Amino acid sequence: MVEGEAAEISESEMLEALKFGHKYIREIIALEKELIKEFTPEKLEIVPPEVPEDLAGKIDELTRSKIQEAISIPDKTARHNLMDEIRDQLFETLGETYEPYERYIKEVFHDIEKEEVRSMILNKNLRLDGRGLDDIRPISCEVGLLPRPHGSALFTRGQTQSLGVTTLGTKIDEQIVENLEGENSKSYMLHYNFPPFSVGETRPFRGPSRRDIGHGNLAERSLKPVLPSEESFPYTIRIVSDILESNGSSSMATVCSGSLSLMDAGVPTKCHVAGIAMGLIKEDDQVRILTDILGDEDHLGDMDFKVAGTSEGITAFQMDIKISGLSFEIMEKALEKARRARLHILDIMTKTIDRPRADISQYAPRILTMVIPTDKIGGVIGPAGKIIRGIIEETGAKIDIDDSGYTVIASPDVEMAEKARAAIAAITYSYIRAG
Repeated sequence: MVEGEAAEISESEMLEALKFGHKYIREIIALEKELIKEFTPEKLEIVPPEVPEDLAGKIDELTRSKIQEAISIPDKTARHNLMDEIRDQLFETLGETYEPYERYIKEVFHDIEKEEVRSMILNKNLRLDGRGLDDIRPISCEVGLLPRPHGSALFTRGQTQSLGVTTLGTKIDEQIVENLEGENSKSYMLHYNFPPFSVGETRPFRGPSRRDIGHGNLAERSLKPVLPSEESFPYTIRIVSDILESNGSSSMATVCSGSLSLMDAGVPTKCHVAGIAMGLIKEDDQVRILTDILGDEDHLGDMDFKVAGTSEGITAFQMDIKISGLSFEIMEKALEKARRARLHILDIMTKTIDRPRADISQYAPRILTMVIPTDKIGGVIGPAGKIIRGIIEETGAKIDIDDSGYTVIASPDVEMAEKARAAIAAITYSYIRAG
């Protein structure tokens, strides 16, 4: 597993950082092995279930040619439906005699599918949806499709689609985070939702899973380096990505829709950020690196390597592998292919919207700031908050004053915000007597 964030570093810098970290990880593992030697752990013996000797051969004979036909279907739903039919036919043909071995039959069936998919990629350089190894699925981008939110974007790559919505709030809307060191606040957050219908399933809507939280965190870190400072843009920013359809790399689609929706909202971001997921099929000396992997290629393959960044460099990455190790040579090739893919996606996004809107949405709060003397804070607030409540009721503005006297006034109506600022300025005005 590799995971991290960066400030637009180059691919070569990332490789050097991984090599540096890898050296010390090996030392930690060596220490762990030394500690294990002090104990004599007994491994649990697992006795495999007894199955008829000819069962695996029968499954292979009944299904392999049909599976080869099924995996040549480009459409995910049609392919999965046919695979389900083949498996149902298999159980029907084998009959009740083999019911006690249902789990074993499913495992052998899955192994045959895995072998055939990997063989097709290794020997024919052909993928499940008919693409070549480096081909990226068709991409489309839309912005401003929702009239009421402050910023919105729809990013579609093949059968993966993310609806990104950006909302701008005030300091009052910051997220309060409790941790071991105490309380702190976040003025930027990204939330990722993965509804069951996005993969054709029906199940209850509950709280976010660990996967959802992890994907949202990866996308949040990917976009963070291009955001403006709080001093230059004193808004709380919340991005929500709803996955409307998923067939691989919805977290990277979230990065793209989030970047587009930020610009649509008028957030002065430095530039666009895009993400791509790379895959791998490795058998002995045969190595195939896949660009823009499908869900099945992730499941049946050896690697899921997500890389996000700008045209200048990498901002976040996450990788998990299912094989015992990965050479730096393979990683270098995967990073270079990811860079080319990222530039291709960024070009499409830039053609959709090439810079942030000149102004924020009419529905977003207008924020004014001022600094008042600390000894005047009590006068603005008044007894039991009477004075500040009166200003808020009269103007409809939100007002936040911190201990240093830094004051944030927010309202969708600029005139009302100015009125609230004038009222505070009148209270804190100091007269100087001529001597």
